[in-house]
Amino acid sequence: MRGRLGLSGATLTTLDTPHGQARVHLHAAPDPRAALLLGHGAGGGIAAPDLVTVTRVALECDVSVALVEQPYRVAGRRSAPRAPVLDAAWISIAEQLAAGPLTGLPFITGGRSAGARVACRTAAATAAVAVLCLAFPLVAPSGVSRQDVLDDAGVSVLVVQGASDRFGIPEPDPARSRSVAIVRGDHGLKSDLAGVAEAVAPWLLVQLARVG
Repeated sequence: MRGRLGLSGATLTTLDTPHGQARVHLHAAPDPRAALLLGHGAGGGIAAPDLVTVTRVALECDVSVALVEQPYRVAGRRSAPRAPVLDAAWISIAEQLAAGPLTGLPFITGGRSAGARVACRTAAATAAVAVLCLAFPLVAPSGVSRQDVLDDAGVSVLVVQGASDRFGIPEPDPARSRSVAIVRGDHGLKSDLAGVAEAVAPWLLVQLARVG
């Protein structure tokens, strides 16, 4: 684990994973009550507007934020690898952060699009207390539903989805502690960042109350 000062005051840390080096941009809250790990979309990065907005909201709620760049992005590749590769790297990153700069903090995991899928699949392995899904891609380009990924998360889930998302809109499920907030816009979630913030902030506070 090697750290240095990154953009916007974040601490930039390089971590070794089973599938190459990952980068973590750590925004530390002054007196954190929890940590939020966020992953990027398959073809995007951590500068996506919704990730930036959620980072600000989380810090205002006394939650430290780790924006994670998967190894394939760090290596300069645009195409995401298979799910087991993404998941193994994510789990390794979470374990190292839990043993290092985020030790002792409850973990909320999440991300946008493909990053949200990774967080759902690995919720148990990363000991996540909740999962935040930004623009969850419910229907794959092949037409196959990914509903099972959401259903199997096993923890409280918030999905923030654009009203015209071409990949569909998940349904809330109180029995599984899954809520869905629909905001203006499409899969990019760029049209209503205020709506994204308004959906995420109260949900984060509820999760913080749950973990004490």
